[in-house]
Amino acid sequence: MLEIKAKTECHWDAVSLGEVMLRFDPGDERIHSTRTFRVWEGGGEYNVVRNLSKCFRQRTAIVTALADNQVGRLVEDLILQGSVDVTNILWRATDGICRDVRNGIYFMERGFGVRPPTGCSDRGNTAVSQLSEGDIDWKASFGRGVRWFHTGGIFAGLSETTPAVAREAMRAARSSGAVVSYDLNYRDSLWSGRGGRAAADEVNRELTQFADVVFGVEGFRATTSGYTEIEFRRAVEKVFERHSNLRAAVTILRDIKSASRHDVGGAVYANGEIHTAKLLSDLDVLDRVGSGDAFAAGFIFGVLDGRGTQEAIDLAAASAAFSLASAGDGSSATLTEVERLSGSGDSLPIR
Repeated sequence: MLEIKAKTECHWDAVSLGEVMLRFDPGDERIHSTRTFRVWEGGGEYNVVRNLSKCFRQRTAIVTALADNQVGRLVEDLILQGSVDVTNILWRATDGICRDVRNGIYFMERGFGVRPPTGCSDRGNTAVSQLSEGDIDWKASFGRGVRWFHTGGIFAGLSETTPAVAREAMRAARSSGAVVSYDLNYRDSLWSGRGGRAAADEVNRELTQFADVVFGVEGFRATTSGYTEIEFRRAVEKVFERHSNLRAAVTILRDIKSASRHDVGGAVYANGEIHTAKLLSDLDVLDRVGSGDAFAAGFIFGVLDGRGTQEAIDLAAASAAFSLASAGDGSSATLTEVERLSGSGDSLPIR
């Protein structure tokens, strides 16, 4: 499906470009009524390498920018706890009240039953959103050897300049021989007042031309109950007609029965063939945030580890399932747990 550089030739297995924010989690309570929060680090593109590192034991790094103050250093410490390399973080000077540059934070309540997950972001004017072309020495970064590079629509949606940074990075990654993946993630809050979904789709289409693998399929309703191979193939082939550079399209399939109960599956199109993951039904949900990123991490690991397309998509679905059972943006699963669930559906602890 893809030509992967040898592990021995590379310093990192995977590198992501994206924002890393400080997440405030009220646990079982609500944002507007709690008196205590637990903090985590999180961000769409970052979550992928965090899961690749902690769960799948891959060597990973994050490319981002942080304001150099106590909050930024806390985020760095959390990233280090996630076993992600921080040498590619750009540190930006800021004053005492962060007039010009700051770190992003967001508040997220998990939801329960009929009460959906609810978030409140505070991420305007962040250090990473102010990145421009030329700020990062991509030749030096990829010169150390990278097997897989990942970014996506959340980073590209941060500002008017971040799409150009993503394009610059993706071009450099491809030139270095790394596999490039792009996630079509969309956030209403990032595009409000800036053209909405139509503007985001235009940016995503422009950047997809520099990717080998895309997560998400434009125009496809990714549910487990409504999934048909015919509809999936039709949607993917339409995307491939527009982007002949693509080698694979991957999507999580999900039915949300309530905030506390999901069905999860997945599908991948590669080499003209479609593979679907084993359906994982009636999953109890502790925290859904980051489950799509865990799905991407499971698939990337499967490909990097030479597992084959079917096993890669099964690992992706199992990784997403365990993320749903983990607090915070990142999964607490082990590789053994994910492998057991992807292979047999047995998630009982090993004794």
